[in-house]
Amino acid sequence: MRLEGKKAFITGAAQGIGKAIALGMAKEGADIGVADVNIESAGKTADEIRALGVKSIAIRLDVSRQNEVSSAFEMFTKEFGALDILVNNAGITRDNVLLRMKEEDWDAVLSINLKGSFLCSKEAVKIMAKQRSGRIISISSVVAFMGNPGQVNYSASKAGLIGLTKTIAKEYASRGIRANAIAPGFIQTAMTDVLSEAVKEEMKKAIPLGQFGTPEDVTNAVIFLASREADYITGQVLHINGGMYM
Repeated sequence: MRLEGKKAFITGAAQGIGKAIALGMAKEGADIGVADVNIESAGKTADEIRALGVKSIAIRLDVSRQNEVSSAFEMFTKEFGALDILVNNAGITRDNVLLRMKEEDWDAVLSINLKGSFLCSKEAVKIMAKQRSGRIISISSVVAFMGNPGQVNYSASKAGLIGLTKTIAKEYASRGIRANAIAPGFIQTAMTDVLSEAVKEEMKKAIPLGQFGTPEDVTNAVIFLASREADYITGQVLHINGGMYM
């Protein structure tokens, strides 16, 4: 129970990797705020978490809207009384090659993936600085370092998270706040499940370990960075990619 008694706010936590992180942290004893734009799915995830014996609430949140972010953190702290961990996981894709990418698709991805993490981190720091402790963990991507055809907006947003993380780490280390990022590679999710076996095998050729990661691989890394085991780690990026990027 490495996170027993800790209070964690996780964005995009209703499904996929975010849900895996929420459940994994709950199993380690953390109380969880399940923040997601899909409140129905968030409610179901919160129910699953409460069944594990910890507290959980579902919070309807569009991370790109300042007023919603402020209200969400107010709701969280009213319920739990503290904020120990923020996981910036909410993200979307709107893929296309540069010359075909619409401005609105660029804006949408940057607003959710990067601006959303900025807004949530800002609210979290207000609380954590007073506590003189806290962990901010942002989910970046291997494409932040490698680039990826058809994802100029997504790659830029995830690269921006690295700069955001390192700057927060430098600005607030004196207040006991650690900020780190995780950069997953190809992770087995609903998005990869629909791909043909031929496409999957081709993708795996780029991975030295020859397999996709799992949501649990990402979860384990988040739990580590959120725990006392990572007390002397801040401003870092942990790569979870099977050797795809070294």
